[in-house]
Amino acid sequence: MPEQHPAVPVPAVPKAELHVHLEGTARPELIRRLARRNGVAIPDGLLAGEDTFRWTDFLDFLRTYDLAASVIRTAEDYRDVVYEYLVACAADDVRYVELIASPDHARAVGLTEAEHRAGLFQGIDEARAATGIEGRILVSIVRNFGVEAAERVAAEAAAMPHEYVVGFNMAGDEAGYPAGDFTRAFAIAHDAGLGCTCHAGEHAGPESVRAALALPGVVRLSHGVRAIEDPALVAELAERKIVLEVCPTSNVALGVYPSYADHPLPALMAAGVPVTLASDDPPYFGATIGEEYGLAQAHFGLDDAALAGITRTALDAAFLDTPARDALVNGLHGRPNRL
Repeated sequence: MPEQHPAVPVPAVPKAELHVHLEGTARPELIRRLARRNGVAIPDGLLAGEDTFRWTDFLDFLRTYDLAASVIRTAEDYRDVVYEYLVACAADDVRYVELIASPDHARAVGLTEAEHRAGLFQGIDEARAATGIEGRILVSIVRNFGVEAAERVAAEAAAMPHEYVVGFNMAGDEAGYPAGDFTRAFAIAHDAGLGCTCHAGEHAGPESVRAALALPGVVRLSHGVRAIEDPALVAELAERKIVLEVCPTSNVALGVYPSYADHPLPALMAAGVPVTLASDDPPYFGATIGEEYGLAQAHFGLDDAALAGITRTALDAAFLDTPARDALVNGLHGRPNRL
């Protein structure tokens, strides 16, 4: 489990987030509340304390994540997870969030995808009504659930188009499950018009990044930071304007890098690679998206203008239709610390 970092001020700039796992936004307090409502026990070994999830390393984190997700059982539960996360983000002046949602986790607790989506969409609608924040959904496949499940999820997403479902992602154990095995799943999603991004370059090296870039439609990478180990690959990312959804606190908490001082975000930016900031799974790693911006300022020396530029990069890279993107960008003008 991560060491707690000192509290940092949340910078007063507009923010956006392209990489956060839906089930991974639910704090222990919310998981306990949902368990009570559903009449289920908290899974053994899930919590290390009142407000702390228990995990030891990356693969153990994945197991803990699945245990927590098993408590999220109904469309109402999914509404609550989405709504509470987006409203909390809005309090830190986050304008837009793409939530990575896993149909396989919903299926595992007996929900149809229509029921799953009903909860997600209700949460988005009610959070917007309450705060003005915009949210969208990236459908996620999970490598360690297998190729057949991935292709089923992709085909289902292609058959159920919706304005809130804008993208496709792949998460899970990148070291154990090569990206190339999932080419057909990405082809289905890309052909259906979904924006494509993929976890890579986190717990495997540059070869994982190259394999993800070979998948149909991939124009962003979730993490991607270990590309820094291959200068030619870094140059390619910069030339192709491949956007990295960087999660520094997650990388430090999971041991990808021993400290913020060792993290390659500044070097990637200096090389011209477009980057965004994201929290990944905030209650597991100990930093909200607002705090992630603050930590980038504290550890990487990014001033408000640089942070605002990162937000603009995120909005430009978001899997949004042009009118929605323009509305978000235009909405930043005329407000304090605007882009």
